[in-house]
Amino acid sequence: MKYPFPERRKIASQPSWVISNDCVSLAVTELGGHMAPVTFCRDGKHPVQPYYISPWQDERPVPMPATMVPLRGDFFCLPFGANQEAWRGERHPPHGDTAGDRWRLEEAVRTEGATSLRICLETQVRPGVVHREFTLRDGHNAVYCRTVIEGFRGHTPFAHHAVLATPQQERALRIFTSPFTFGRTYPVALADPAQGEYQFLARDAVFRSLAKVHSIFKGEPPADYSAFPTRPGFCDLLQQFERPAKAALSWVVAINIEENWMWFALKNPAVMPGRLFWVENKGRHQPPWSGRNSCLGIEDGCMYFDRGVAESSRPNPISCRGIPTSVNLTGRSPFEVRYIQGAVNVPKGFTDVGKAEFLPGEMVFASSSGATVCVPVDSGFLIPPEKSLS
Repeated sequence: MKYPFPERRKIASQPSWVISNDCVSLAVTELGGHMAPVTFCRDGKHPVQPYYISPWQDERPVPMPATMVPLRGDFFCLPFGANQEAWRGERHPPHGDTAGDRWRLEEAVRTEGATSLRICLETQVRPGVVHREFTLRDGHNAVYCRTVIEGFRGHTPFAHHAVLATPQQERALRIFTSPFTFGRTYPVALADPAQGEYQFLARDAVFRSLAKVHSIFKGEPPADYSAFPTRPGFCDLLQQFERPAKAALSWVVAINIEENWMWFALKNPAVMPGRLFWVENKGRHQPPWSGRNSCLGIEDGCMYFDRGVAESSRPNPISCRGIPTSVNLTGRSPFEVRYIQGAVNVPKGFTDVGKAEFLPGEMVFASSSGATVCVPVDSGFLIPPEKSLS
């Protein structure tokens, strides 16, 4: 029997395209291009499904932004952010057309050693075309994501918006990153108690380590934001910023010590100097959240928090320190964003990453105990050729 390629089926209420290879199976929603579920290590005894899928998928719909309708896994935001303030006459939906409009299948291709899905979307508020390509390489527990933006003119923030499910055990998901220049908490009030929202972190505070971040509560010691879930009843945003360095790549990992797996994401900070953490632990009580969501967003891109086009494009406290928070697209040539996400099983007792080394064809993650995990991955993918493909 001949099966369709890619497979198209409804998953958690959303029509999706599905591709797979020996190691990975992934689904991408037609609405918003959200990537989940994704199963890594599918050829082994302990498959890994790290991504979050919002719990309202099979419920009666309630009014919500288009982005939140399929909310799951990883999706591409252009322009990134709430976009509440108009920018030069433009009013973009939250996280842009790319996160909530309907994508079109361009092609799915199987070649020797690789399987790819390619989709595209014509943006409405600011004219342009966005192509997204998801590639699986045989033997790699990774998804190679390539986004090409054409004809989109003007300043814009953008980001990948990966969302991980958090485990039941408190502090069982542990976060480690490559060195960053500095971090800041959200610059204004994030949550409104009158709307059933609550935040834990102080406003606009600098941090140098995720393990020590200032709380909004006077007299409280710095809070540890390197392990989740914790602090039920609160939601927060905090961001790391990296001053781009030549030939230096950036990494973040999340280790689930309850299930013994490690999720990782790799980026080029010359393209994406920001990493925003969205911490959601039953801190929003209005529908559809209803005080039940526990997840962790790890959102790599070029942006000033989720403040949108206006605040990311004009001078702000981050851009004034020489770290870009938007890109100025000319529309004359394609702009390309490359990103790698993956997950692997790790030995019991592998609970931290002290350093990671990029080697030809693999990465080596080392713990403070001296244990190492070697992952087949082509980090050279993150350095695009001089001319973007389209």
